[in-house]
Amino acid sequence: MSRIGRAPVEIPQGVNVEVSDHSVKVTGPKGELTVPIPAGRGVEAKQEDGNVVVERASESPEHRAMHGLTRSLIQNAVTGVTDGFSKTLQIAGVGYRAALQGQDINLQVGYSHPVAVTPREGIEFEVPNATTIIVRGIDKQRVGQTAAEIRKVRPPEPYKGKGIRYSDEQIRRKVGKAG
Repeated sequence: MSRIGRAPVEIPQGVNVEVSDHSVKVTGPKGELTVPIPAGRGVEAKQEDGNVVVERASESPEHRAMHGLTRSLIQNAVTGVTDGFSKTLQIAGVGYRAALQGQDINLQVGYSHPVAVTPREGIEFEVPNATTIIVRGIDKQRVGQTAAEIRKVRPPEPYKGKGIRYSDEQIRRKVGKAG
C-alpha cells in the first residue's frame, strides 16, 4: 500500500471537512478549498474519527498513483486553510527592483519598460524590500504557479547571476571567456 496514501489526514481544530462522492470541501480560518476526486479512478475518501482516510479499489498502478495523489491534495488543502503557503523570490542585478502598485507588482528587470504582474484569485503579494517578493495564498498550486510566472519574466542567467530566482535556489555559475 502507498506510504503516503495510507496515512490519515488529521483535521485540526477550527477546520470543517465535508466529503461527498466527487469532492472534499475544506473550510478553515483562512478560506475554503475544494479538492476534486475523479470518478472512475478507484479512489474514495471517507471521514472517520476526526480524520480523512483515502482508500483505493485495487492494486493497479493507476489506482496506486491516484491514492497517494488524492491524499496529498487533501492534506495540502487542510494546511492551506490553516497556515497558508508562501514562496519567496529574490531579485539580483544592478537596477533590478520590484514595487507594489495596489495589488499588482511592478518589475523593473532590465527591459525598456516595467513589467506588471497581476495576482491570480486568492493570491497576494508582499514586497518587504526592493529585491524581495513574497507570494502568499491558501492554494499551494496557485502560489507555485504564480511564483513561476514571476520568475519567468527574467530567469537567472549563469554568468552574472542576474534575474529573479527562488530564495532557496542555487544558480550554477559559469566562467566567462578565457581571454
